[in-house]
Amino acid sequence: MSTPPQVAPPRGPTRGRVAAFFDLDKTIIATSSSAAFSKPFYAGGLITRGDVLRSAYAHLLFMAGNADADQTERMRKHLSELATGWEVSKVQQIVAETVHELIDPYVYAEAVELIAEHHELGHDVVIVSASGAELVEPIATVLGADHVIATQMSVDDGRYTGEIEFYAYGEQKAEAVRELAAARGYDLDRSYAYSDSVTDAPMLSAVGHGFAVNPDRALRRLAIASGWGVLTFTRPVALRSVLRPPTVAVAVGAVLATVTVALLVRRWWVRRRP
Repeated sequence: MSTPPQVAPPRGPTRGRVAAFFDLDKTIIATSSSAAFSKPFYAGGLITRGDVLRSAYAHLLFMAGNADADQTERMRKHLSELATGWEVSKVQQIVAETVHELIDPYVYAEAVELIAEHHELGHDVVIVSASGAELVEPIATVLGADHVIATQMSVDDGRYTGEIEFYAYGEQKAEAVRELAAARGYDLDRSYAYSDSVTDAPMLSAVGHGFAVNPDRALRRLAIASGWGVLTFTRPVALRSVLRPPTVAVAVGAVLATVTVALLVRRWWVRRRP
């Protein structure tokens, strides 16, 4: 595997901090995080058997790279409507109880190694995912990520309202990355981004070092035209075999960092609303 995390010389008079922004699904993990939790959500009484089948179909399209923007938007709308009335605490409990079983076997060893390399160089690692924060945050904590940008669902009296406050997708991902960079002092010209999806082209374009991971033909062409690197991840492994369990201090730090980023993203999204 190539060694992408090499610090480039600054383009300005000062050297800002460096961050590495990672998409989650099919970049760090070889599956869809949302689809992975469909079975425990069904077992917990949150969804029906028909919902499980629709989730499985969407997952097949996603893994085959055949889900276009319209299909993705329809699935986003379906999931937001589906979650209406769910208790946030119950979702968090289900995710906490099943995250290792469902996600551990699908983590790319190459991604874990790359995250470790960035940390060794003193870079912050940020997980940027269109999946809901309740799914992404526990995974990011185990991976040792410093911050999280994820979709934020509206909550009232401890239950999801069905509204989406912030959808971490496409250009909105890139805007959230720029917002976080401004708040944390990241030099985006010297920072990195990794994704498997052409929908993340805005995020890859926002940094000085973009990398397409396991790209399809369209993303590969765009990567070549844009001067981005191309990486191939092929080794899903059990996460516990390559990571030590996080200490209490690390876990608490990750939660605090996640809350900070969520507040920043929400503030940015509210300012953009008419």
